[in-house]
Amino acid sequence: MEDPRQEYARISAVELLTPQEETLEVARQKSKLLIGVPREASVQENRVSLVPDGVALLCRDGHEALVEAGAGITAHFTDHEYSEAGAQIIYDRQEIYKADIILKVGPVTLEEMEWLRPRQTLISAIQHGIQSEEYFRRLLSKKVNALAFETIRDKTNQLAIIRAMSEIAGSASIFIAAEYLANPEYGRGKMFGGFTGITPTGVVIIGAGTVGEFAARSAIGLGALVKVFDNSVYRLRRLQSNLGMRVFTSILHPKVLVDALKTADVLIGAIHAREGRTPCIISEEMISQMKDGAVAIDVSIDQGGCFETSRPTTHKSPVYKLHGVTHYAVPNIPSKAPHTASQALNNIIAPIILEIGAEGGIENLIKRDYGVRQGVYSYNGILTNLFISKAYNIPFQDIGLLLAAFH
Repeated sequence: MEDPRQEYARISAVELLTPQEETLEVARQKSKLLIGVPREASVQENRVSLVPDGVALLCRDGHEALVEAGAGITAHFTDHEYSEAGAQIIYDRQEIYKADIILKVGPVTLEEMEWLRPRQTLISAIQHGIQSEEYFRRLLSKKVNALAFETIRDKTNQLAIIRAMSEIAGSASIFIAAEYLANPEYGRGKMFGGFTGITPTGVVIIGAGTVGEFAARSAIGLGALVKVFDNSVYRLRRLQSNLGMRVFTSILHPKVLVDALKTADVLIGAIHAREGRTPCIISEEMISQMKDGAVAIDVSIDQGGCFETSRPTTHKSPVYKLHGVTHYAVPNIPSKAPHTASQALNNIIAPIILEIGAEGGIENLIKRDYGVRQGVYSYNGILTNLFISKAYNIPFQDIGLLLAAFH
């Protein structure tokens, strides 16, 4: 009997010498997408998810865009600009919701939810902390593919939209502080910064994340004396490295923090919680020891706030005084600079839409792109976000397993 190893060698040699059929990767069929941009319903939301330049980019790639009349007005983009970029201006809101992809900034409202249809793609903020179980169950019943701004990640695994908005919020918080510090009623007419012969403005920042870094960068640029507090030595070290200079940093030690607050002109709350509510770092007693006319800006108010004295305000009525300290606690600070914030959103969203088209649909993209996949919280009406599942007791399935099952 022939040795099995000799037989294997003979067969392998024949296969190597016989011409084999070449296997080529099958290119994905590119999709032509219909994109809908509705006007935001919330009076607090001035941003728009897609700017005219983004519309032009998508239209040049063969896609179509429907933009509701007035969608960009609060961000200072006119219907004419959208039309010139290639968009079709729509006056009936329900017509917008016939598009393949709906791009919003704020969460879809209950009224808008009724116009959604199965397998449609919704990309927007979700703000899960202010929603309810009924809200999510109704949305899931529409069997859409929904992605949340808050959890989409980029190629470096950063929360892309959160970081972009945090950069704007951090810088804006300093300019807001300067505005109220100089106000004769709220800040005693003090100018922000450093001037010859005058003690520089003292700024205390709670949190060394992206908001804290960009607040520190802007304050230092204006000549202020900055002190940053955080419970993570790693984040403090990273902030020092990113700023390229030495600034006062400290762990959240109560005595050191209180001493810093007593001399501070400006307090910035920049704590971000990965899940749920932000911890309350600054007590009312600490606030009461600050100087009369000091300004406290709680950027963390979107997640409940990190000052005990904070309560949400609005862009129309943004401040109130307590213990002589002017409090600014407007959720969604980037909406105060909607033109810039809309461009930042567009720079992240438009490339994702281009990729969806190039990959032949959202299913193909989320299978390949880990970062975009992290943004999915509803896949064909199945909840894929574990935090929402725990918060509202709704059944959850892992997106990776669902993709494997459907494909």
